[in-house]
Amino acid sequence: MLDIIGADGQEKSKSGGIGSDWLRQLCLDCGADDVGFVDISSPELDDQRADILNVFPRTKSLISFVVKMNKENIRTPKRSVANVDFHHTGDDVLHTARSIVKKLSAEKVGGLYPSMGFPMEMDDFPGKTWVISHKPVAIAAGLGKMGIHRNIIHPKFGNFILLGTVLIDHEIETYGELLEYNPCLECKLCVAACPVGAIGPDGNFDFAACYNHNYHEFMGGFTALTETIADAKDAKDLRTKIDDNESASWWQSLSFGANYKAAYCLAVCPAGDDVIGPYLENKSAFKKEILRPLTEKSEAIYVVPGTDAQAHVEKRFKNKRVRLMRSHLRPTSIAGFIQSIPLVFNRHKSDGLDIVYHFDFTGKEEIQATVTIRDKTISVVDGLQGMADFTLKADSKAWLSFLRKDKSLPMLLLTRKIRPKGPIKHLKSFSRCVR
Repeated sequence: MLDIIGADGQEKSKSGGIGSDWLRQLCLDCGADDVGFVDISSPELDDQRADILNVFPRTKSLISFVVKMNKENIRTPKRSVANVDFHHTGDDVLHTARSIVKKLSAEKVGGLYPSMGFPMEMDDFPGKTWVISHKPVAIAAGLGKMGIHRNIIHPKFGNFILLGTVLIDHEIETYGELLEYNPCLECKLCVAACPVGAIGPDGNFDFAACYNHNYHEFMGGFTALTETIADAKDAKDLRTKIDDNESASWWQSLSFGANYKAAYCLAVCPAGDDVIGPYLENKSAFKKEILRPLTEKSEAIYVVPGTDAQAHVEKRFKNKRVRLMRSHLRPTSIAGFIQSIPLVFNRHKSDGLDIVYHFDFTGKEEIQATVTIRDKTISVVDGLQGMADFTLKADSKAWLSFLRKDKSLPMLLLTRKIRPKGPIKHLKSFSRCVR
């Protein structure tokens, strides 16, 4: 068995685990471009250890690996070219993971590999649908650090990588250590490139803005599409809501694999030893060649009305077309609503606000939460904490029907399914910031 074989092929004590050098070479031979190992007890996995053990209870170690993408494909403004590489590199990741598991299985080592992206556990949508959070595993394995654009930056390959993870039921001789430095240059090129302003120069990240545009032809966007079709009076009315090129793009995503609309933050990132050279040699030329074609591209940008994202596009990109859409982050439970609040927070819409909200939900889901909006930040904690400026007590089912626009707020107020306490302007402020 492999747990008594060292990197030199000599026997080791069983407690020593699988030889790390031997295992590393196996992973490289299977197609990985770099690899690291993580102990299941690593503190970096504290927030997902239960999920890992749920999918594979015998997990003792995690193998994290990267597969390089072709950076020129990712950098082009032609999204079909970029998406070809996203999809095929994703296939390579899955092939690599499957090969690792097969080879280890032949040596009596049990292993399991989850998808690097899709398919996911859609029974849990819109909650946590992914099986493994690959990014924190890669960080724990020493394969990189998170950049301000929320992508892993490998010290050599930069952010032009996709991640894979394999769970195994054996210990490994030596585990990875956290990278001592962050390769992110904080050059802010990703800030300049993002068409929806999702990446703030101060490190703030607008999750909903990124999700609603870049993932427009994924999960939630498909629901919005079907509802738009259902709401249309006839074909002529539908054409006023969905352009022919949008219909063609949807057909392409549904036929060949969902296409990302941007990922420009990846395209312009100059970090990584194999990538940084041209940027350091001539920053102006780098921006002209890599950044400018993306920012000057004429294209549709999908935003929810009244959001920071809409304001950003209209202010910064006169050559891009704003397309208003329904949010893809529509909660189906009160727990989901509470969890989504920080994700759909529009901080620039909260300028000047200092308000504490108490949410008290009854009925099918009895949940209480305190939401504080202050200094253009938002915090959400369990329970009713401190004194509130505004309290909303609501039947959980009724509140969800309001969020889904199935029932009007006046009717729910009239029937006392929703009972506000405090200045109604505070509820309007909440609605303006959380959308």
